[in-house]
Amino acid sequence: MALLVILILVGVVIALMVYNMSIHNKVKTFTGINQKINSLNVLQDFMNAVGEETSVEDKIKRVNEILLERFNIKYSSIIAFDGAEYAIKATNVDEKHFETLKNMHTEDVFKNSIANATPKYITIDSDDEKLSYQKSEFGRAKSAMFFPLYIDSVYIGYWLIESGEKHAFDDLDTAILDVVKDNIVAILKTVNYQSTMENINRTDLFTNLQSAEYLYGKGKKIIDRHVISTVMMFKITNLPEINDVYGRKTGNKIVTEVSRAIIPSLSKNYVFVRYMGPKFVIVFTGVEQDSVIPFVKDVKKYVENIKVPKVEVATTKKKTKKKTPEEVATPKINCVLSTYYKGTALDGITKKLEEYLDNADPNENKINYI
Repeated sequence: MALLVILILVGVVIALMVYNMSIHNKVKTFTGINQKINSLNVLQDFMNAVGEETSVEDKIKRVNEILLERFNIKYSSIIAFDGAEYAIKATNVDEKHFETLKNMHTEDVFKNSIANATPKYITIDSDDEKLSYQKSEFGRAKSAMFFPLYIDSVYIGYWLIESGEKHAFDDLDTAILDVVKDNIVAILKTVNYQSTMENINRTDLFTNLQSAEYLYGKGKKIIDRHVISTVMMFKITNLPEINDVYGRKTGNKIVTEVSRAIIPSLSKNYVFVRYMGPKFVIVFTGVEQDSVIPFVKDVKKYVENIKVPKVEVATTKKKTKKKTPEEVATPKINCVLSTYYKGTALDGITKKLEEYLDNADPNENKINYI
C-alpha cells in the first residue's frame, strides 16, 4: 500500500514537472512572439518618425526615444561619422560622458566587433567591477551592447545600448535587435539624403531666389503642411534668342526683372525657386488648380509686358547713338501646371513638367495643364 502511494506521488511529481516545463515553454514562446510584435511596432514607429516634417536631427533623436521607450533601455546612443569626426546623433547619456561615447570605436573590446560587423555584449559579474570603456563613469552602466553600423559595406558608426543592471541583456533577442539596427542604418541613409538637400541650398545670383535643392528640402516641409497644392513651372522661351541678339547681360537682366515682377504678388506661404536656367517653379501651397488659373493669367500678361533695354557692354569708346525699338527685349513664357498631393514624389512632378517644357514647340506661349 505504501509503495502504491509512493508511486502515485512520484507520478504526480513527474506530471507536475512535465506541466511546468510545458508552461515554461509556452511562456517562452509567448515572450518571443511578444518581442516580435514589439519589434514590428518599433519599425512602424520608425517609419512614422522618418515621415514627420522635422529636421534630420529631430528625426534621429525621435528614433532614439522610440528605442528607449519600446525596449525599456536605460541608455541608448547613436554615433555616426560625419566625414570629419564621430558625432553623437542621439543619446540620453549626460553630456559629461560625450567624449567617451564618441571614442568607443577606439576601445579594444569593440575593435573585433567593428572588423567583423558583429554585435558585442559585455557585462560585469560583481559590483566592484566596471565595464572596460568606463573612465569617470563608474557604476553608470553595468551591461552594454555595441552594434557597428554599415551602409553598403562601409562602416559609418555604431549604436550602443547600456543598462545599470548586471547581465541585463542576457535574454534579449539579438535577432530582433539586429533588425532594429538594420532599420537604424536605413534611417541614417534616408536622413543623410535629406541632410544633403537641407545643406546644399544656394541663392541664385540674379534673382535672389532659392535653387531647386531648396524645393526638395526645406521648401517641401512648407509644401507638405497642406494636403494638396498646385505646382507651376514656367520657362522663358525666348531667353536663348535674347542672349544671342541683345547679349547675355541683357538676358541676365530679363531673368532678374521677371522674378522681381512676380515676387510681390506671391503669398509668403508659396514657394518660388529658380529651377534651372530659364525655368522657374512656383508651388501654390494649399491651392487647387482652378483657383490658380486667374492669377497665372495675370502674371503671364504682366511678365510679357516687361521691356528691358539692351545692356551695353562697356567699351573704351563713347557711344552717342540712341537706342532703337529693336534694342529693347521682352520675355515670353510658357507655363505648365500640375497637382501635388502630400506624401507623393515632388521631384517626379517637376521632372514631368520639365520634360513637357523642354519638348514643347519653342514658339509655344500659353498655359498648359498636365
